[in-house]
Amino acid sequence: MSFFKKYKKEIIEEQSQPQENFEPEEELIRSELDENLAKIQSIFTNTPDLVVTNLVIKQTNTNSALVYLNGLTDSTKINEDILKPLLFQSNADTQDSMPKVTIGQIKEANTWSQITDGILQGQSVLIVEGSQVAFLFDTGKWPERSLEDTPIESAIYAEHIGFTELGSTNIALIRKHIKNQNLKIKEYSVGERGKSKVSLLYLDDVANPDLLKVLETRINKIKVDRILNCGVLEDYIEDNPYSPLPQILITERSDLAASEIFEGRIVIVVDGSPNVLVAPATFFSFFKSMDDYTSRWFVASFLRLLRYAGFFMAIFLPATYIAVIAFHFEVIPLKLLMSIGVSRERVPFPPFIEALIMEIALEMLREAGIRLPAKIGQTVGIVGGIVIGQAAVQAGIVSNIMVIVVALTAVASFIIPNYQMGASIRLIRFPMMITASLFGFVGLSVGFMTLVAHLIELKSLGISYASPISPLRIQDWKDLFIRFPHWSIFRRPLSSMPIQLKRAGTSRPKGDKK
Repeated sequence: MSFFKKYKKEIIEEQSQPQENFEPEEELIRSELDENLAKIQSIFTNTPDLVVTNLVIKQTNTNSALVYLNGLTDSTKINEDILKPLLFQSNADTQDSMPKVTIGQIKEANTWSQITDGILQGQSVLIVEGSQVAFLFDTGKWPERSLEDTPIESAIYAEHIGFTELGSTNIALIRKHIKNQNLKIKEYSVGERGKSKVSLLYLDDVANPDLLKVLETRINKIKVDRILNCGVLEDYIEDNPYSPLPQILITERSDLAASEIFEGRIVIVVDGSPNVLVAPATFFSFFKSMDDYTSRWFVASFLRLLRYAGFFMAIFLPATYIAVIAFHFEVIPLKLLMSIGVSRERVPFPPFIEALIMEIALEMLREAGIRLPAKIGQTVGIVGGIVIGQAAVQAGIVSNIMVIVVALTAVASFIIPNYQMGASIRLIRFPMMITASLFGFVGLSVGFMTLVAHLIELKSLGISYASPISPLRIQDWKDLFIRFPHWSIFRRPLSSMPIQLKRAGTSRPKGDKK
């Protein structure tokens, strides 16, 4: 494997080497208005939504043109804040080259790459006769949907507003929770053909600067046509792309993202994606829900323990059934063994094939329920599961016990609050079934130890994925398997490597019962 990895690395490095050792010079705009407009028309050929408005600026009595893409700009802002001041307002100070408009942000550009990027990002460009500088106005207004409830990460008492596809809106939702001047934002433009704005949000006095530097380095090294969403960016910045386990948390909840920032982690917002990334993440980060922090601590602790039990059941229950039936049936009580024997007497397949058939059928029904319209998706899932399960039992393809095992496995996988981790669990289940069908409990033990070793070896931005179990950090156990009361968790988790640990006082107001 090391030989193939080395060979692949050499090929990638060879292909990534530039063919020429120089970069082309930026083409500057000219002072002639007609030549500049002809250049724009040559750049944006076959672009019917390109709008070129010729006008005479009353302030300086010069010819000019306003260029923008219809559909990506706010027409009201253009008419009221740009065209109206330029056409009807006079200015006594004619020596000032900056046009007087009532719009907020104005940038100057003198290269065609800056002008092209500005137009594609929804900005309006003012080109003036006799000037080699163009003015970019912030008039972007992208199509967006209204704020809605989170469709996947649902909650009972927590906030019911999720992220949208607009990066600025997502940043505003996070700022709503973090009203602090130490919340810093670093922006990057990623993509060779389509520029995607990537923003890093963190608390300057809490987040570890070394983690921030690692993340910045990985983002700056990305060479791709376009970053469409957070899932694409995750593939480029995660530590181990060959692991079935997610190493960066994806969430659609603004309150969860803000909570992770308070703990010293970094949130990555990709413009155009309805989710954000949270890094670094540990294995235990995927088992937390915002309802854990809005419920009483003992209720939240019980639910969290239930999720961990569901994790083991979703991975090992089918494999345990296969191992017991195929190799270790003597561990089953006699009456239960006789019942299982009666249920399986008509089944022509070994336990592994029987389990494989039902698991694949379950995954197909689950995927069909997701892709179908919401009004009929649940109906197809319920009716399909009942009809197929009952028909398979009556036809003697599977046993009643197997239907029960598969149903419990499905319910256990639904308990996991994070969709990424739930999908990974469904994938890990199949190798465990194979090892159990070949070696019984021995294969199951080897599979479990392999999974534990992989968890210990895995990293997220260089941070141990199994923290606070490995390395052992007892301090972080207050919010691990059991969620202690909020007033007792007065330090940030060490797994996020914060530079400031204290987040709450050690005292709380007492009631009558002290």
